[in-house]
Amino acid sequence: MELSAEEIRVLGCLVEKSATTPDSYPLSTNALVNACNQKSSRDPVVQYTERQVIESMLLLRPAGLARTVSGAGRVEKHRHTLDEALGLDDEQLAVLSVLALRGPQSPGEIRTRTERFVSFSDVEQVEGVLRGLASRDDPLTIDLGRRVGQSQNRWTHLLGGEPTLRVEVPDAYREPRAVASPAPDGGAIGTPHLVLEARVSALEARLARLEVELGLGSDEDAELA
Repeated sequence: MELSAEEIRVLGCLVEKSATTPDSYPLSTNALVNACNQKSSRDPVVQYTERQVIESMLLLRPAGLARTVSGAGRVEKHRHTLDEALGLDDEQLAVLSVLALRGPQSPGEIRTRTERFVSFSDVEQVEGVLRGLASRDDPLTIDLGRRVGQSQNRWTHLLGGEPTLRVEVPDAYREPRAVASPAPDGGAIGTPHLVLEARVSALEARLARLEVELGLGSDEDAELA
């Protein structure tokens, strides 16, 4: 499965609203647009047009992931069929929805953010759902590992295919800017060998940190860096 960002946002909103506002579900096109563009509980915040949302529905329907029906006054209403298409229960739907709407998160964050959907007894139960989704023939989640300074691994969904990982480097490990020394005539002359040494040191520190993040190095290496 490889959905676009717009399709993922639409699906996530439909799942969310089906659980949190059942009285106004299925959603009208206007309500769905507002759900996609709301500023709370969304990362990133977007500004989709009605056309983008309708086009997303036109792609989700033949894929068997959503359906459009006629409501009162023949107003079109939209609903997801993710549970039917993929055989998902309420807990799995809740986890996928918050991942789709808010990006990579730890099991603890997921537990907190799914409280309006379902009630997980503890973080271990969330981890069990994540592992179950990851072990399917067509995996729906993946463990991204643990960030430096965090106690829990982060997970993300695979509705859009394999994620592109971005490693964040702390400021202390970024490359320093070249330093120039004043010249006798008031200009500036560079110090190439000192700059090169500083860059090499910074790169070595970055490499040590990345090895620790990826589980290839030791904590002692990170302290030395």
